[in-house]
Parts: sequence; structure tokens; C-alpha cells
Amino acid sequence: MAEITGRKVAAVMCGAFAIIIGVNLVMAFQAVSTFPGLEAKNTYVASQEFDQRRDAQEALGWTVTPTTAPGLVTLSITDAAGAPVEVGAMDVLIGRPTSAQDDVTPVFTYAGGVYEAPVNLGTGQWMVKLTAFAKDGTRFEQRFNFYVKG
Repeated sequence: MAEITGRKVAAVMCGAFAIIIGVNLVMAFQAVSTFPGLEAKNTYVASQEFDQRRDAQEALGWTVTPTTAPGLVTLSITDAAGAPVEVGAMDVLIGRPTSAQDDVTPVFTYAGGVYEAPVNLGTGQWMVKLTAFAKDGTRFEQRFNFYVKG
């Protein structure tokens, strides 16, 4: 059995700390490089407008139901009476909740009372970020998380 010397103990300690610091640096780089970005440019201004925007959105009475099928994402938008809603304009972002790497902004078409877009989603957690405008210009925003089974 070899004798344990101060140099061996120092080498083991330095090696252990090098591994720990190396892993921390890799994880920090991954966290920063996959950060999807800010939700609002100025959170104070956004907070001042929040109540008005929420009240206007709730007055629309819209309910949105996202569904997925292989190669297809469908958004069903209905009013308070359950009738389909045809929006004035719509922007949709589909991606992973924790990364912007798989983000897509598909073009939805209105057919048969629902909006459809050809999108191939892999297995796992996904989110839909919907921004729609009523014919009178009222803004409607909602985010949905859903899981695609493999």
C-alpha cells in the first residue's frame, strides 16, 4: 500500500474542486444560452396596463382549446355562448417551455370553426403562446402548456 502524502491529498482536493467548478461552468453556460428571453420590456409599464387589458380580454368571453394530432395543431376559439370565433388577427408561438430552440410560429388557417396549422411536435412538454385580436381590436393573450405522448 502506497503512503498518503500531502502532495497526493492536495492533488485529489484540486482535482475534485476542478471537476465541481467545471460542471458548474458548463451548467451556467447552458442555462444562459437556452434562456428564452424576457416576457416584457418594461415590467412597471406592463403592470400599470394589466388590469385594463385583463378586463377587456375577459369581456370577450373567449375560451381557447388547443388539441394536437400527428402533424397538426388545432386551436378552437369559442365565445361565451360556445359559438366559434373568427379573430381579426392572430400570432401563435409554439415551443418548449424552457428553451427557445424548438420555437415555431406556424400560420393557422380558419376552417370549420377551428384554426389549424401543420406542425410536427416531438414527444414531451410544449407550450402555445396565443396573441389574438378581436374584430374590434381587443387584444387576447393566453398561454397553454400541454404534453405530447410518444
